[in-house]
Amino acid sequence: MSESTQSQFGVWLGRLLAAILLGGQVVIHLLQGKIHRRNTVDQMAEVGPASLIIALITAAFVGAVFTIQVAREFIEFGAGNAVGGVLALALTRELAPVLTSVILAGRVGSAFAAEIGTMRVTEQIDALYMLKTDPVDYLVIPRVIACCLMLPALTLLSLVTGVAGGLLIVTNLYHLSQTVFLDSVRNFLSVWDICSAVIKAACFGALIAIIGCSWGLTTTGGAKGVGQSTTAAVVTALLAIFMSNFLLTALMFQGTDSAVIRGF
Repeated sequence: MSESTQSQFGVWLGRLLAAILLGGQVVIHLLQGKIHRRNTVDQMAEVGPASLIIALITAAFVGAVFTIQVAREFIEFGAGNAVGGVLALALTRELAPVLTSVILAGRVGSAFAAEIGTMRVTEQIDALYMLKTDPVDYLVIPRVIACCLMLPALTLLSLVTGVAGGLLIVTNLYHLSQTVFLDSVRNFLSVWDICSAVIKAACFGALIAIIGCSWGLTTTGGAKGVGQSTTAAVVTALLAIFMSNFLLTALMFQGTDSAVIRGF
């Protein structure tokens, strides 16, 4: 490993540690009830409604593509009545929370890093300190709350849209009954599956917001530094989403209970 690569990796580790410390600060400030309500509402509008269309379009096509890949094989084996349930399980447990989080990491996480990074290099963060305003309360916590509330809502809407996309495919291309498809969805899904999607989405939202804000707050080097921070924040957020998804899945879905057996 070259000295340049080692130096970059060291800087990245330092910024990752700063993000972890920022996460601890956020928890402490939230427990103390330090919430800037107007900023929080503004960020919720930016994270939720502004991201809705792209999230739903993505979910519809993902549901349609997944159904095309699965329906033919299941019908060949005489298990066409399980297509809806398998699609719903895949969307609820993995595809909806993860893909929606990836979209928000690219759209919202990058915006957080760029906006706060610009404030850092133009000394607006220092001005907040001069005005005795804590940047964590004013900038970070509203973004964390917005992501933790809006991402689960977007995930549930994406789930419904993905199932609708799959339904459109099976009824038009494979001529399966709409009733059979929806009954399969109802039989396979459990309340815990829905809860797991909401929990995952909330955790991913916190990671996106904290990483984006932390990379922005640790930006140096002018306009070039802002661009580098934005790119690094998105890449780090994606890594954090995939790694935490593995840990959450391992914790949530241990045991021998099978949704497929339950559905049949």
